[in-house]
Amino acid sequence: MVKLYMVFPDFFFQVFVQPPAALAVVILIIKFVPEICHTEDFLFNLAVKIKVISLAKQLFFQKELVEAGCDEAGRGCLAGPVVAAAVILPKGFHKYLVDDSKALNHKQRLVAAKMIKKRAVAWAVSVVDNETIDKINILKASIAAMHLAIHQLTKTPGLLVIDGNYFVKYPGISHKCIVGGDAIIASIAAASIIAKTYRDALMVEMHEEYPQYGWDHNKGYGTLFHRKAISEHGLSPYHRRTFSPVSDYIQMEIFQE
Repeated sequence: MVKLYMVFPDFFFQVFVQPPAALAVVILIIKFVPEICHTEDFLFNLAVKIKVISLAKQLFFQKELVEAGCDEAGRGCLAGPVVAAAVILPKGFHKYLVDDSKALNHKQRLVAAKMIKKRAVAWAVSVVDNETIDKINILKASIAAMHLAIHQLTKTPGLLVIDGNYFVKYPGISHKCIVGGDAIIASIAAASIIAKTYRDALMVEMHEEYPQYGWDHNKGYGTLFHRKAISEHGLSPYHRRTFSPVSDYIQMEIFQE
């Protein structure tokens, strides 16, 4: 297994879980046609054909209308923006590579995001910064980000499928809210992956500016390390002032004055 791991591309083992029969197929392919094993398209098609993974339960909510899945990332963070994505998948798209972004590790999300962007009919991502979040609240900011992403799509969908239980109607397009939709509908799962990978990259950039908060690892979430860093170093311009414990820190500073 160690030798096989060294020969075959690392991300294949990160993305695909091999049952014995599937692993046998992989071994045969490596042995007889190793030159084609280094292409992502080949790996994707192989995973589909041998059904190594099958994560999202269904491709679309319905079949009559062009459908865009929408989801956001970063809603519960103490710092940074909220990011939303909208994705229209083609009818022939295989759902085996996508799942709720939270169920995938970093390498899996990067590979999946690349596949989604390559095969999607249309996709778009939008960002609402922390200052706007503080002004209008995180729920309104999340919905605003979704609206912005939908507006940027190069193809107009006939239906929006939204992860969650609440959404403000986008002009001229019907929508359906689905609780836990990122684990059910492939287009929502795809949107969650696009939003998450885009936001993660933004937080790594912000980490370069403010490395004391560990955003390259916690991505702005309220980990113990992050909370301790706030206590030791104070706040950055990217922190959400209306979020506890950030707001608690501000009140404490005012009280001490």
